[in-house]
Amino acid sequence: MMENCQSALDVRMQLGECPLWHPKESVLYWVDIDGCAVHRFSPAENAHTQWKMPTEPGCIALRAGGGLLVALRSGLAFLDTSTGVLTMQAAPPYDPATTRFNDGRVDAAGRFWVGAIYEPRDQANAALYRVQENVLHDSGKRATVSNGLAFSPDNRTMYHSDTTSHRIFAYDYDVQTGTISDERVFHAFSKERTDQYGGRPDGGAVDSEGAYWAAMYEGGRLVRFAPDGTFLQEIALPVRCPTMMAFGGDDLRTLYITTVSKNRPKSEVAQHPLSGHLLQVRVDVPGLPEHFYQG
Repeated sequence: MMENCQSALDVRMQLGECPLWHPKESVLYWVDIDGCAVHRFSPAENAHTQWKMPTEPGCIALRAGGGLLVALRSGLAFLDTSTGVLTMQAAPPYDPATTRFNDGRVDAAGRFWVGAIYEPRDQANAALYRVQENVLHDSGKRATVSNGLAFSPDNRTMYHSDTTSHRIFAYDYDVQTGTISDERVFHAFSKERTDQYGGRPDGGAVDSEGAYWAAMYEGGRLVRFAPDGTFLQEIALPVRCPTMMAFGGDDLRTLYITTVSKNRPKSEVAQHPLSGHLLQVRVDVPGLPEHFYQG
């Protein structure tokens, strides 16, 4: 399917992440972490807007009250997307000299789950947090690079990956209380740097059939798994480092994919000129609409 994957927008990001389709505005939001910016793209109008951030935005959430909740290195903030005003809401629960927020997603009850990245990457010292009413609660789960957050259509399973460990985990999820239990390995990828190396799991998403999608960083592909972990599908991409995907468009069958250009070898970027671009590809199975943060 690589021949159907193309650039959605002629803008190169350093480290694109966390694409989210806004079902009411019919636009896509995402972040450029190292570019310290939040982006918005309207496919219908072919209009692009960006807001510069004071520190790196790891991820975002759609707000029920309008605008976005932005998880910055320097803490949680509200971004008014009509005025561009950024209002800080909560201090970071970590040392920002070594840690920042990374991947996140809102559950069906309106809680924002957000993980962190421990930048020395020599130990699992980054936490996974649950945000309710702008208060951060430590889930007790640790990772080195927290990624891959997603929920099953019935809200009974939460997925989460630690990119550095090359593993995706699944948990039983109680949406009423926001608690996770029964951690198990959903899928483990090889760490061996052979010709068959397929990358490591970065951002994730779940479609309307309950299948879990993972963006394989340095693998140049997206992979799709059944709820029981069975491999279903692979989409080859015209870049080596996809980071996350979002189902968008009115039918939620356009898969938008963020990618990376920063710190990639010059030869790689020359060979894959769409590195750092926002990509799009049509898929057969639609995704699920994003939930809105209720804080």
